[in-house]
Amino acid sequence: MIPTPYLLFLGDAPDQLAAKVAQGIQDWRPENAVGQFRLSSCGASVGIDDLTLQEAWDAGARTLVVGVANRGGVIAQTWKDVLIEALEMGFDLASGLHNLLKDEDDLVAAADAAGRSLHDVRIPSVTYPIASGVKRTGKRCLAVGTDCSVGKMYTGLAMDAEMRKRGMKSTFRPTGQTGILITGGGVPLDAVVADFMAGAVEYLTPDNDADHWDHIEGQGSLFHASYSGVTMALVHGGQPDALVLAHEPTRTHMRGLPDYNLPSLEALRDTALLLARVVNPDCQVVGVSVNTQHLTETEANECLAEIEGRMGLPTVDPFRHGAGRLVDALQAL
Repeated sequence: MIPTPYLLFLGDAPDQLAAKVAQGIQDWRPENAVGQFRLSSCGASVGIDDLTLQEAWDAGARTLVVGVANRGGVIAQTWKDVLIEALEMGFDLASGLHNLLKDEDDLVAAADAAGRSLHDVRIPSVTYPIASGVKRTGKRCLAVGTDCSVGKMYTGLAMDAEMRKRGMKSTFRPTGQTGILITGGGVPLDAVVADFMAGAVEYLTPDNDADHWDHIEGQGSLFHASYSGVTMALVHGGQPDALVLAHEPTRTHMRGLPDYNLPSLEALRDTALLLARVVNPDCQVVGVSVNTQHLTETEANECLAEIEGRMGLPTVDPFRHGAGRLVDALQAL
């Protein structure tokens, strides 16, 4: 187990999107975050107190969590002084980056000298099977996005929370570093060998009660040239009964790919549903989740109304306004 509470390390994150791991922890497990630590060049904030290592330690923090998700998932050399100092003070380190803490000799040496632990949450802990495609009992919902980092995880967490509030049977199933750090378990799907990714999703979402819903954390996008493979594994391994389309309306191009435009919601609906019905012919698209964080309240309401009128599906920002209408749509299946 990773000791809590956390000090969230934002490092030199250039913008808010790069700090999505820290932001997710702060939004969904604020009781686990005593503050944030930012380097002078950091361009992001999760809206909590900036603390020194000593101040965080005095406030009870016991793990420094790398809250940055940069392209390629690398541990920057500019972070090392802080990370080593944290270990020497008694903190554990936790990270979900592809570049593992345990592969950094200086961090390993500092952790060994201080008797502290390095927690790499992106290391698969199970030998996953090849996907069988066998239909499982229970129900599953998957958010699929027009792009990466548009709110798929928030959609699943919000729907799970709403179902639990209603007394329904529901589980959020993490498939990425932030979800694992929020809930304490899951499958680091993009670190699983490709042939076993769909099988890992089957493993994560086993047979369950007929009225139980798994909310599978979405990853990547079917339309993203870099990350479509992990999305396909979720679609076919998850065998979703319901899809929610996820969208961020202010994007001008695919994240990290300036030469690629975002697909329309109509194209996402038609493509995702076609692929999902390969493994579950009864799959339905039930709603649209829109990340309106960069819009005013008036702009957000206008955007949601326009999309709902166009798509004919309940359209909400589940974090801003609640996931009730999306859950209503699941109950109506």
